[in-house]
Amino acid sequence: MRSFTYERATDPRAAVAAVSRSGAKFISGGTNLLDLMKLDIEDPSHLVDISRLPLRDIEELPDGGLRIGAQARNSDVAADARVRTRYPALSEALVSGASGQLRNKASTGGNLVQRTRCPYFYDTAADCNKRDPGSGCAAIGGFNRIHAILGASDSCIATHPSDMAVAMTALEAQIELLRADGSARRVAITDFYRLPDDTPHIENVLEPDEMITGVLLPPPLPGRQLYRKVRDRASYEFALVSVAAVVSTERGTISAARVAFGGVAHKPWRSVEAEDALTGRPATMATYRAAAEAAMRDAVGRGHNDFKIELAKRTLCRTLAQAAGAS
Repeated sequence: MRSFTYERATDPRAAVAAVSRSGAKFISGGTNLLDLMKLDIEDPSHLVDISRLPLRDIEELPDGGLRIGAQARNSDVAADARVRTRYPALSEALVSGASGQLRNKASTGGNLVQRTRCPYFYDTAADCNKRDPGSGCAAIGGFNRIHAILGASDSCIATHPSDMAVAMTALEAQIELLRADGSARRVAITDFYRLPDDTPHIENVLEPDEMITGVLLPPPLPGRQLYRKVRDRASYEFALVSVAAVVSTERGTISAARVAFGGVAHKPWRSVEAEDALTGRPATMATYRAAAEAAMRDAVGRGHNDFKIELAKRTLCRTLAQAAGAS
């Protein structure tokens, strides 16, 4: 049993100040952190409980977007009528993640910063640069069926586990961050996560004295949104490949598109290449196949996960055909 201290934060600034001390960690729903503590992967000396902070609201923005508080539960966000109507891909992504019980506990902010489910990360006997920098990556030469095919490095081929973050990437969300001195900043979700390079243990741009307070969703792009998740079993399973797509069409031509993949990289993967291959082209299966080829042009398999490259292409084509139609 490893001892730690605990405090319940009374307001956001106090929470950030409390977590600035060495060895401190935020805890909200605890759906990821508690598992990591039980397995001796995380060993915080002090826990700052932010679950009761007044950050649960889902609010209208003047421009027609939404602000989702960092403590809004995943189940509440998925069920919100405004989210279901204007951002259905986000609702679909949330419902496809975890179990109902976990969604009732998991927070929006916690979902964004959850850690990889790479089995070597969870095995303290295995080499893992993410868990123990400089020790190596057992997944590269090991059983890497669920691992990254895009944006990986020689230091890490783990994937990001969030479904919600993939949908938010396609929706061009921004993340609100609060510092201990009361100042705030916004970071586009595409800039929030870092690729592994040679520092895979540094997963995002959060500073030690910062906390996520909310997520801003811009007004939805006209058109249809979809989230498709391919996994080994129908529920309570992380994605092998997932796709979030937003597609606008005019008279059979794609006028705008947003595409993001999950399960293929260290971060939710926005595919500008696929979007460029779609925009201004006819809504046909040939166009979708060209977009899929463009999206996976730089994909690299590591043996057991080679199948993911073709799976990602087919998943994108099927999602686009459903969203925009095909001829």
